[in-house]
Amino acid sequence: MELSLVKGRPESVEGRLATEVAVYDLLDSLGITYERVDHEPAFTMEACLAIDRVLAPAVICKNLFLCNAQRTKFYLLMIREDKKFKTKEITKQIGSSRLSFAPEEAMEQYLKITPGSVSVMGLMNDAGNDVQLVIDEDVLKEELFGCHPCINTSSIRISVADLVEKFLPAVHHDYLTVVLGNGLE
Repeated sequence: MELSLVKGRPESVEGRLATEVAVYDLLDSLGITYERVDHEPAFTMEACLAIDRVLAPAVICKNLFLCNAQRTKFYLLMIREDKKFKTKEITKQIGSSRLSFAPEEAMEQYLKITPGSVSVMGLMNDAGNDVQLVIDEDVLKEELFGCHPCINTSSIRISVADLVEKFLPAVHHDYLTVVLGNGLE
Protein backbone atom coordinates (compact mmCIF):
# COMPACT_ATOMS: atom_id res chain seq x y z
CA MET A 1 0.00 0.00 0.00
CA GLU A 2 1.38 3.38 -1.03
CA LEU A 3 1.40 5.83 1.89
CA SER A 4 0.65 9.45 1.08
CA LEU A 5 0.33 12.61 3.08
CA VAL A 6 -2.89 14.60 2.66
CA LYS A 7 -3.95 17.93 4.11
CA GLY A 8 -6.58 17.90 6.84
CA ARG A 9 -9.40 15.57 7.68
CA PRO A 10 -10.60 12.65 5.56
CA GLU A 11 -13.19 13.45 2.88
CA SER A 12 -15.51 10.89 4.46
CA VAL A 13 -15.50 9.90 8.12
CA GLU A 14 -17.60 6.80 7.48
CA GLY A 15 -16.09 3.81 9.23
CA ARG A 16 -13.83 5.94 11.45
CA LEU A 17 -14.02 5.92 15.23
CA ALA A 18 -15.78 8.83 16.92
CA THR A 19 -12.60 9.57 18.93
CA GLU A 20 -10.60 10.03 15.71
CA VAL A 21 -13.25 12.27 14.16
CA ALA A 22 -13.36 14.31 17.38
CA VAL A 23 -9.63 15.02 17.01
CA TYR A 24 -10.14 16.38 13.49
CA ASP A 25 -13.16 18.42 14.67
CA LEU A 26 -11.15 19.99 17.49
CA LEU A 27 -8.08 20.72 15.36
CA ASP A 28 -10.28 22.29 12.67
CA SER A 29 -12.18 24.40 15.22
CA LEU A 30 -8.86 25.70 16.62
CA GLY A 31 -7.53 26.61 13.18
CA ILE A 32 -4.68 24.12 13.52
CA THR A 33 -3.23 23.03 10.20
CA TYR A 34 -2.35 19.36 10.02
CA GLU A 35 -1.47 16.71 7.51
CA ARG A 36 -2.54 13.08 7.75
CA VAL A 37 -1.51 9.68 6.49
CA ASP A 38 -3.76 6.63 6.74
CA HIS A 39 -2.07 3.26 7.18
CA GLU A 40 -2.47 -0.24 8.54
CA PRO A 41 -1.81 -0.63 12.27
CA ALA A 42 1.98 -0.48 12.59
CA PHE A 43 3.21 -3.49 14.53
CA THR A 44 6.72 -3.72 13.06
CA MET A 45 9.62 -1.29 12.99
CA GLU A 46 9.61 -1.44 9.16
CA ALA A 47 5.98 -0.30 9.08
CA CYS A 48 6.74 2.49 11.55
CA LEU A 49 9.74 3.62 9.51
CA ALA A 50 7.64 3.84 6.35
CA ILE A 51 5.11 6.06 8.17
CA ASP A 52 7.92 8.15 9.68
CA ARG A 53 9.36 8.80 6.21
CA VAL A 54 5.99 10.13 5.03
CA LEU A 55 5.69 12.42 8.08
CA ALA A 56 9.27 13.75 7.78
CA PRO A 57 10.62 16.20 8.80
CA ALA A 58 8.34 15.81 11.84
CA VAL A 59 9.91 14.32 14.95
CA ILE A 60 8.09 11.14 15.82
CA CYS A 61 7.28 10.73 19.48
CA LYS A 62 6.86 7.76 21.71
CA ASN A 63 3.86 8.52 23.89
CA LEU A 64 4.07 6.63 27.16
CA PHE A 65 1.19 6.50 29.62
CA LEU A 66 2.70 6.22 33.10
CA CYS A 67 1.65 6.28 36.74
CA ASN A 68 3.24 6.50 40.16
CA ALA A 69 3.61 3.41 42.34
CA GLN A 70 0.34 4.13 44.14
CA ARG A 71 -1.54 4.64 40.84
CA THR A 72 -2.81 7.99 42.09
CA LYS A 73 -0.98 10.20 39.58
CA PHE A 74 -0.92 9.68 35.83
CA TYR A 75 1.48 11.08 33.27
CA LEU A 76 1.67 11.16 29.49
CA LEU A 77 5.30 11.35 28.39
CA MET A 78 6.17 12.61 24.90
CA ILE A 79 9.72 11.52 24.12
CA ARG A 80 11.64 11.42 20.84
CA GLU A 81 11.41 7.95 19.32
CA ASP A 82 15.21 7.68 19.25
CA LYS A 83 15.52 8.04 23.04
CA LYS A 84 15.18 5.43 25.72
CA PHE A 85 12.75 5.79 28.62
CA LYS A 86 14.70 5.85 31.87
CA THR A 87 12.49 6.05 34.94
CA LYS A 88 15.22 7.54 37.14
CA GLU A 89 15.74 10.52 34.84
CA ILE A 90 12.08 11.48 34.88
CA THR A 91 11.07 10.81 38.49
CA LYS A 92 13.66 13.21 39.84
CA GLN A 93 12.56 16.00 37.49
CA ILE A 94 8.82 15.73 38.08
CA GLY A 95 9.03 14.94 41.79
CA SER A 96 7.13 11.68 41.59
CA SER A 97 7.67 8.31 43.16
CA ARG A 98 8.76 5.39 41.01
CA LEU A 99 6.99 5.42 37.65
CA SER A 100 5.68 2.45 35.73
CA PHE A 101 3.40 1.89 32.78
CA ALA A 102 -0.18 2.67 33.77
CA PRO A 103 -2.83 -0.01 33.45
CA GLU A 104 -4.84 -0.22 30.26
CA GLU A 105 -8.06 0.52 32.19
CA ALA A 106 -6.70 3.91 33.32
CA MET A 107 -5.70 4.76 29.74
CA GLU A 108 -9.22 4.02 28.57
CA GLN A 109 -10.78 5.83 31.55
CA TYR A 110 -8.82 9.08 31.27
CA LEU A 111 -7.77 9.34 27.61
CA LYS A 112 -10.48 7.19 25.97
CA ILE A 113 -7.84 5.38 23.90
CA THR A 114 -6.38 1.89 23.76
CA PRO A 115 -2.78 0.65 23.78
CA GLY A 116 -1.03 1.31 20.49
CA SER A 117 -3.04 4.50 19.97
CA VAL A 118 -1.62 6.57 22.84
CA SER A 119 -1.30 10.19 21.80
CA VAL A 120 -1.20 13.69 23.19
CA MET A 121 -4.51 14.14 21.35
CA GLY A 122 -6.10 11.92 24.01
CA LEU A 123 -5.80 14.79 26.49
CA MET A 124 -8.93 16.25 24.87
CA ASN A 125 -10.82 13.45 26.65
CA ASP A 126 -9.27 14.16 30.07
CA ALA A 127 -11.85 16.68 31.29
CA GLY A 128 -10.84 16.18 34.92
CA ASN A 129 -7.16 16.98 34.25
CA ASP A 130 -6.14 13.70 35.80
CA VAL A 131 -3.19 13.26 33.42
CA GLN A 132 -0.09 15.46 33.56
CA LEU A 133 1.65 15.96 30.21
CA VAL A 134 5.45 15.66 30.34
CA ILE A 135 7.45 16.62 27.24
CA ASP A 136 11.10 15.89 26.47
CA GLU A 137 12.77 19.26 25.83
CA ASP A 138 14.12 17.99 22.50
CA VAL A 139 10.55 17.55 21.21
CA LEU A 140 9.85 21.20 22.07
CA LYS A 141 12.86 22.29 19.98
CA GLU A 142 11.37 20.79 16.81
CA GLU A 143 9.08 22.58 14.37
CA LEU A 144 6.78 19.61 13.68
CA PHE A 145 5.83 16.39 15.43
CA GLY A 146 3.82 13.35 14.48
CA CYS A 147 1.25 11.45 16.51
CA HIS A 148 -1.89 9.34 16.18
CA PRO A 149 -5.32 11.00 16.18
CA CYS A 150 -6.37 8.59 18.98
CA ILE A 151 -6.30 5.61 16.59
CA ASN A 152 -3.28 3.71 15.27
CA THR A 153 -4.50 3.49 11.67
CA SER A 154 -3.74 7.16 10.99
CA SER A 155 -0.94 9.53 11.88
CA ILE A 156 -0.93 13.31 11.78
CA ARG A 157 1.77 15.94 11.53
CA ILE A 158 1.25 19.28 13.30
CA SER A 159 3.44 22.07 14.56
CA VAL A 160 4.83 21.99 18.07
CA ALA A 161 3.84 25.68 18.38
CA ASP A 162 0.18 24.81 17.64
CA LEU A 163 0.32 22.03 20.23
CA VAL A 164 1.64 24.35 22.93
CA GLU A 165 -0.12 27.60 22.00
CA LYS A 166 -3.52 26.34 20.77
CA PHE A 167 -4.27 22.68 21.51
CA LEU A 168 -3.12 22.43 25.14
CA PRO A 169 -4.88 25.64 26.26
CA ALA A 170 -8.07 24.51 24.49
CA VAL A 171 -8.06 21.19 26.37
CA HIS A 172 -7.06 22.90 29.64
CA HIS A 173 -3.74 21.15 30.09
CA ASP A 174 -0.25 22.43 30.72
CA TYR A 175 3.00 20.52 30.52
CA LEU A 176 6.21 19.88 32.37
CA THR A 177 9.47 19.91 30.44
CA VAL A 178 12.07 17.25 31.17
CA VAL A 179 15.65 16.88 30.01
CA LEU A 180 16.36 13.33 28.94
CA GLY A 181 19.61 11.76 27.82
CA ASN A 182 19.99 10.60 24.27
CA GLY A 183 19.59 6.96 25.24
CA LEU A 184 22.65 5.99 23.22
CA GLU A 185 24.96 5.42 26.12
